[in-house]
Amino acid sequence: MVTKWVRVLPVVLAGLSVGEILIRDSGPHTGPRSGLAAVLLLALATTLPLGFVLRAERVARGVAAVGLSAACVLALVSFRAPTAAGVVAQLTCVYVLGRGGWAGLGGVLVVPYVVTALASDHEVTRVVAVLVATLASAAAATGVTHHVRHTVLAHSATERAFADTLLEHAARGERARIARELHDVVAHHISMIAVQAETARLTTAGLPAEGATRFLAIGDTARTALTEMRRLLGVLREDANGTDTRVERRPQPGLGQLLELLDESRDAAGSRTRLIVSGPVGALDPGIEVTAYRIVQEALTNARRHAPGAAVDVELRYGIEELAVRVRDNGPGPASSDSPGHGLLGMRERAAMVGGTLHTGPAPGGGFLVEALLPVKSEALT
Repeated sequence: MVTKWVRVLPVVLAGLSVGEILIRDSGPHTGPRSGLAAVLLLALATTLPLGFVLRAERVARGVAAVGLSAACVLALVSFRAPTAAGVVAQLTCVYVLGRGGWAGLGGVLVVPYVVTALASDHEVTRVVAVLVATLASAAAATGVTHHVRHTVLAHSATERAFADTLLEHAARGERARIARELHDVVAHHISMIAVQAETARLTTAGLPAEGATRFLAIGDTARTALTEMRRLLGVLREDANGTDTRVERRPQPGLGQLLELLDESRDAAGSRTRLIVSGPVGALDPGIEVTAYRIVQEALTNARRHAPGAAVDVELRYGIEELAVRVRDNGPGPASSDSPGHGLLGMRERAAMVGGTLHTGPAPGGGFLVEALLPVKSEALT
């Protein structure tokens, strides 16, 4: 927004310049006042272009600045000194150029005054030229300083905004990771505490009434903690994803529930789904079992979405140090990975969280393959 003084300043300076010329010309004359009109026009030329310098577009601003400086130098050479208002207009002009990033042009406009000071044989002209050149250099330097300061502040604000954005993204990622860990492992253990306390209360023979009361209190406390944790998980996931994410309200599944998962997938997709297990089967870290289950679950969901009706093989290979999880469909292959969305990313994050790896892509011979290698013990929990 152009302020009021910016609009008025050139007019005020023009009026002052004309008034100064008229005062200079008000002395006694023996003849006609020849050339007064030309002097008045020159005085206006040293002030009115300032309006374009202050408000015009970039090219017009440069042209107006050159014209104003040329008129000031002409007035200095022709009449020994420009008007005071003209000098103010010249200083304002070079200051505005420096502040607007035209430091080079502002410096060029000072050069004619230096040349005039060196070439003129009139003492007053030389003194005025040196004075204007000095003041104009200072004004241009001040404008450049303000421009640099403004630029630095703008860059600093941009850098701060960028850093804040990175921090916010990192915080959201960390909150999502914490939510996954709490949801997949800690909530499961708390659920098991509640179940075991209830089971012990009902099945322990000869349990005193006080012991039964204690077990009941343990179960109630565990269920209360689980409720609060689920509420916290809802907040964390909503904040991390920007959506209201519902958390499951049951103990976390493991590899023992894979047959149920495959039955559900088979009923939903209407296609053949097999489970192939090899190696020495044994109980694994709960975090590993939850991760393997979720990877299979997401892979089956992707197969139903991208390769409907395709047969799916789910293979678990138990090793001494690794559990290999492979889910392969016999669908069109690459087409099933055209739109990976957040499913594949979520599987990779889950695998990485426990120290494993995940590979996805076209399977040899056709179809699509999801293969995860998970450590037998979760690195994230040890």
